[in-house]
Amino acid sequence: MHRLTLGDFELTAVSDGIYQLDGGAFFGVVPKIMWQRKVQPDEKNMVPTGLNSVVVRTGHHTVLIETGIGNKLPERMVKIYGQPAQLLANLAAAGIAPEDIDVVINSHLHFDHCGWNTVRKRDRMVATFPKAQYYAQEGEWQHGRRQHERDAISYISDNYDPLISSGQMHLLHGDQEIVPGVFVKIFPGHTQNMQAIILKSGGRTACYVSDLIPTSWHLDLTWVMSFDLFPLQTIESRKRYYAQAIPEKWLTMFTHDPNMPWGYVEVGEMGRMVARPT
Repeated sequence: MHRLTLGDFELTAVSDGIYQLDGGAFFGVVPKIMWQRKVQPDEKNMVPTGLNSVVVRTGHHTVLIETGIGNKLPERMVKIYGQPAQLLANLAAAGIAPEDIDVVINSHLHFDHCGWNTVRKRDRMVATFPKAQYYAQEGEWQHGRRQHERDAISYISDNYDPLISSGQMHLLHGDQEIVPGVFVKIFPGHTQNMQAIILKSGGRTACYVSDLIPTSWHLDLTWVMSFDLFPLQTIESRKRYYAQAIPEKWLTMFTHDPNMPWGYVEVGEMGRMVARPT
């Protein structure tokens, strides 16, 4: 568990555990001889992948960014990815009950980012965080419900449709402020409507960039995942992010890094991006 202050905000990184992704898919066109210098795959070419959520206590609201894989994956997906399902236990260890959460923000609606949005209660799905208002982009939801051949497996409607039906999930249309100091901003590439969550307090800024830069291993502009629907847009979005985040010294939060939930992105030797731990 990692905790720090950002102005008047308190940030706590809370994990849903570690799951496994194919190294080739995780690093796209980057040759294995290069990416395995950063992380060693197992005999099946799988690499350990984090499921990092962040709890933000603003003084007025308790905000949960991202909800991991959850505990509802079908068996065929569990065989591929595993299902650690540790978020609720780790929240409890941090002294946070589901009823304490006021706001849940999903960067996008892939199964590994919104799995704990809901839990099964007898024969129906209910909100895991019963008092929370949930937020996602409408364009993201519309894409998921179309079930495109390219990425249908990534969308599990039980993670969000029950919340939309109940009115507990709000579908956004672009950039906006959710609660004071907590903003969402579209950075297309991984999906067309993926949103980063930006926190501003006391003259400091942090950003949960989600799958725009999934780990500290993916800082190079061209180290783009095969999962990205629009890889050239990912590169342009990273440029736009770095142009502001580096000179303004934003804290960058990494959604899938198993070791470093956040750090400061800087320009290192030979112009390469590096992440400095907090």
